[in-house]
Amino acid sequence: MAGLHSSSRPSSSSSLSSSSSSSSSQQVFTSRLLLLLTLLPLTLAFFAFVLQWRGGLTDPVTRWSPDPFQFPGMDNPGSNVGSDRRSGSDCIDLLGRSKSPAFPYFKDWKFDVGSDLNPKICIISSTSAGLEQTLPWIFYHKVIGVSTFFLFVEGKAASPNVSKVLESIPGVKVIYRTKELEEQQAKSRIWNETWLASFFYKPCNYELFVKQSLNMEMSIVMDAGMDWIIHLDTDELIHPVGAREYSLRQLLAGVPGNVDMVVFPNYESSVERDDVKEPFTEVSMFKKNYDHLPKDVYFGNYKESTRGNPNYFLTYGNGKSAARIQDHLRPNGAHRWHNYMKTPNEIKLDEAAVLHYTYPKFSDLTSRRDRCGCKPTKEDVKRCFMLEFDRAAFIIASTATEEEMLRWYREHVVWTDKELKLKLLRRGILTRIYAPMVIIQGLRDSGLFGSVIQSAQTTLSKEIKSSNTSRVDKPGMISSRKIGVKETTATARRILEIPNETSYESAIPPLSPPILDGLHIGI
Repeated sequence: MAGLHSSSRPSSSSSLSSSSSSSSSQQVFTSRLLLLLTLLPLTLAFFAFVLQWRGGLTDPVTRWSPDPFQFPGMDNPGSNVGSDRRSGSDCIDLLGRSKSPAFPYFKDWKFDVGSDLNPKICIISSTSAGLEQTLPWIFYHKVIGVSTFFLFVEGKAASPNVSKVLESIPGVKVIYRTKELEEQQAKSRIWNETWLASFFYKPCNYELFVKQSLNMEMSIVMDAGMDWIIHLDTDELIHPVGAREYSLRQLLAGVPGNVDMVVFPNYESSVERDDVKEPFTEVSMFKKNYDHLPKDVYFGNYKESTRGNPNYFLTYGNGKSAARIQDHLRPNGAHRWHNYMKTPNEIKLDEAAVLHYTYPKFSDLTSRRDRCGCKPTKEDVKRCFMLEFDRAAFIIASTATEEEMLRWYREHVVWTDKELKLKLLRRGILTRIYAPMVIIQGLRDSGLFGSVIQSAQTTLSKEIKSSNTSRVDKPGMISSRKIGVKETTATARRILEIPNETSYESAIPPLSPPILDGLHIGI
């Protein structure tokens, strides 16, 4: 028994020791777990504080961004961007970037960085519009990547108060319709060929069509180092969808090298009020082009879409085009380009478009009437206008009272039927487009347009003092200052010294969209 008791004591002692060790380990584990549970929320809270901190650390996105500058017209690159961003906490996202619109092509309000854009794009326009239309038009296209503008100005656009502002904008070349210009264009090859001859010596729209073609021809031989050239009116905006960015530059950069011409189908504005003042920022609804619609949708909704007008569109429906700069290029009317030595390889874009703001203001009825001296008869207006709606609008504006004109405008131009609008929006005939509106309103809100005008006015008085000496031109010549660029003699020879024996088809005029067979509408 004594032996038995003696042998059992170590076992009891060992068990007690093991139990004590286990209890000690559990205590250590518990204390460590408590420590971890205490430190974890503190760590998370600290990490959250670091993420939300708007201190002096440089945002890595900003540090590596190739162009971290803000929206044109806002603070200059030299300002303290970080402090500005801290003050507007409501406009900051998690990465510390402003949610205000930003465009990567331009470093200040002058947008004077055209040399680093590729490809280089030029827009040529013949205009008599004032600054309220021209400035938004220019800077919108600068935003989407256009670097050079050739503006052939007349009327209000040629007045000193307007032209001085236009001349002050980098990349804008102002060409005045002077006697010298007309004499130079009278010697153009166009006047000795047949493809534009059917438009000669006719008033109003025909005269404008010829001027546009002559101006396009002159623009080709101006040495501006351009890759692409586009003819556009100042009531038209390029809508460059289809590329990774909302960028005409990127869109044309993706065009294959064997393509000579890119056609942009046009969409037509569909105004919803009769008191529109600024179409670019007040109009968001457009009617799609035939080329961007299934045939069954187009023809199936044709009658409802016309609303009693002569055609699906009020005016033209054959779009505008961009041409790659190359030897022997020539215009083919205001809507297309051609080549003296070959038939251009042409593609038509299936997403991008030209937004045409057609009769968006009630005053457009009388302004068009005042520019044309034709008689308001069905026979005489055919001499002046190529499209049926323009003829009808001219007659109404010339013969009706203002109250009758407004009633006619509401019936034929303004979309007042909400059910019809909703129906055609659902079927894809009508569409909402907001990008140009947002961009132009952003430019206006930034104070850009006011800055441009103020800058031009500041220097106007200085130029007036020296104008009598610096702007004297030699008789019979157009000064390079008025054209804004030098002429490349070699390029001009390649265009003008080609034999004249070849005849060409007539220039492409503004054309209406396809009409529904058997349907004739008159107004």
